[in-house]
Amino acid sequence: MKYFIYTLIAIAMGLIIFNITLLDFSNPFQGNSLIALIGIIASLCAVCILIIFRMAKSIEEKTRS
Repeated sequence: MKYFIYTLIAIAMGLIIFNITLLDFSNPFQGNSLIALIGIIASLCAVCILIIFRMAKSIEEKTRS
C-alpha cells in the first residue's frame, strides 16, 4: 500500500509539471491556460490528500503495536 501511495504521488507531481508546461503566464485565466491551472490545483489537492492518508496509516500502525 505504501508503494502504491508513493506511485500516485509521483503521477500527481508529473501532472503538475505537465500542466505547468501548458500554462500561458501572460494570460493564465483564458483558454487552455485556465484548464491547466485547474489541473495544477487539482493535482496539488491530490498530493495533499495522499500525504495525509499516508500519515494516518503510519499513525494507525504505531497505535496497533
